[in-house]
Amino acid sequence: MVEKAKYIWLDGKFISWDEAQVHIMTHSLHYGLGVFEGIRAYHCQDGRTAIFRLKEHVRRLFDSGHVMQMEIPFSRNQIEQVCCDILRRNGQKSAYLRPLVFVGD
Repeated sequence: MVEKAKYIWLDGKFISWDEAQVHIMTHSLHYGLGVFEGIRAYHCQDGRTAIFRLKEHVRRLFDSGHVMQMEIPFSRNQIEQVCCDILRRNGQKSAYLRPLVFVGD
């Protein structure tokens, strides 16, 4: 079971976990068009959190979007920053980040 976090980042906004919803008619649900990455963040011995190869993961997310002809309405830098910000907002020292890009309803 997935651990429920306080916040989710959806469409450029931080919202509560319970507010994060997509409509049943979402294009990606019906046709499978979407891209994602799985990124680990680790709590280090010195107390810091390290996100494993964040730049490489975000580059691959954008490369996958390009292959699928999906325009991502945020920059790579914005996505990288959000990955850091969501950990802070949720008070997480280690986590599994899952950026998803999909076509809405």
